[in-house]
Amino acid sequence: MNIFQKTISKIIPNDPAYMTTNKEKLSYWTYFIGQNMFYFIVVSYLTTYMLFLGINPAHAATVMLVVKIWDAVNDPLFGLIFDKVKFKSGKKCLPWVRVSTGLIPIATVLLYIIPASASESIKLWWFALAYLLYDTFYTMCDVPVYSMVLTMTDNLQERNFLMSWRKLFANGGMALNSVICTVLVSEKVGLGFGPIAIIVSVIGVLFMLPICKNGKEKNYHAELEEESFTLSAMMKYLLHNKYLLIYYIGYFCTKALETGGGMALFVSYYLFGSANFNLMLGVLSAAPTIIASVIMPYLTKRFDKFKMLFVCNLVNCGIGLVIFFMGWTHVVFFIILSVVRAAFSGIVDTLGFMFTPDCAEYGQYKTGVDAKGISFAIQTFTVKIASAVATSLGLFILTRFDWTEINAASFAEVKALGITQSATALNGLWTIYILVPTIGMALTTVCYLFYKLRDKDVQIMAECNAGKITREEAEQLLSRKY
Repeated sequence: MNIFQKTISKIIPNDPAYMTTNKEKLSYWTYFIGQNMFYFIVVSYLTTYMLFLGINPAHAATVMLVVKIWDAVNDPLFGLIFDKVKFKSGKKCLPWVRVSTGLIPIATVLLYIIPASASESIKLWWFALAYLLYDTFYTMCDVPVYSMVLTMTDNLQERNFLMSWRKLFANGGMALNSVICTVLVSEKVGLGFGPIAIIVSVIGVLFMLPICKNGKEKNYHAELEEESFTLSAMMKYLLHNKYLLIYYIGYFCTKALETGGGMALFVSYYLFGSANFNLMLGVLSAAPTIIASVIMPYLTKRFDKFKMLFVCNLVNCGIGLVIFFMGWTHVVFFIILSVVRAAFSGIVDTLGFMFTPDCAEYGQYKTGVDAKGISFAIQTFTVKIASAVATSLGLFILTRFDWTEINAASFAEVKALGITQSATALNGLWTIYILVPTIGMALTTVCYLFYKLRDKDVQIMAECNAGKITREEAEQLLSRKY
């Protein structure tokens, strides 16, 4: 860690206007390596695992949706609890982060050690209970760690900086997880998902631990929080925070129809000849994504981040349509267009969660209610329910395309058994992988036409919420009436 800290200090010198040290920044960022390893082993590989277990795709999809009913209660409920609870330590987010760091790996391993010899009903019950635990524990880390960017600093540019580089490290976690899972489960190695989940959990926790020791919440003002935060106050806050709702309705459209991720390994194996093709494509696409994360703090200083998000999302839609109608047989063109698309996707993904702190500031300015937990609970809820819808939707669509059920532990076993798919099933995979996600992006673009909150006004609202300027002064400085 000391080597990393020295490297970070050379690359990112401390800005005197910033409230965080490089040690705090690094601990915050490395947390997301581990967190995203846990997140992506579920989002990207749970569908593959369920299909390997020989479970009917429609049955698996139904259980996933039923489990997410708990999410409908779990996330806002935890957001309410998060906003009400005050720890004697004087910290807002860190206590939750520390507890969840120990619980998430337990639930993740449980999710991937379902007995292969059990009946389908037992497999489904095991899956449902383990998935419930995973969702609950993940909420306990996700809401606090994203809220923490508000308690670490009140400087908008510093928040953008933290969130931009957060995405870079998160992508690192995703890449590391992708290498481990794809290579080990591929036809070349053939390791089962149980041992893979244990490996991912051990590595993930090691990256999450530094924030538990080094984290600081210098911008947390317990005395300014709402003392009697009630359910009615929460509903009032949500109803008056229109930009939070608009943004996450749009975000939901993209992520709920992002069905390609769960099918990526099957697309790679059946359409491109090897499960490792997905890994190769990921490596090639990583460079533009990394560049987007690194340069984002500088771009947000020059351009309004929402305008960048809107334009890049629009370009993504166009490239997606070209790829779909071109088909998967033109492999070289598919790779080139995918890498180009990754540059714009990288910007969209990096900017993605930067808008929640903005909406939280707007909500507090508009209602007088400091409800960071509710704002980030909406973020967490949307991410998880959308990923569940995407996974379930992909499985439901697959049942309409003559899919041959698989009962195997890895792609090595699939290859040994000679399990093939029909031309109809292959077309279904391509539709799920490319067309459905592109439709989601188009719907998001329409939603974002109604989002009017801008960076300069958010900074003014943040200063007003922190008591640095009066409400009257803020009203005079804002570019428009909110």
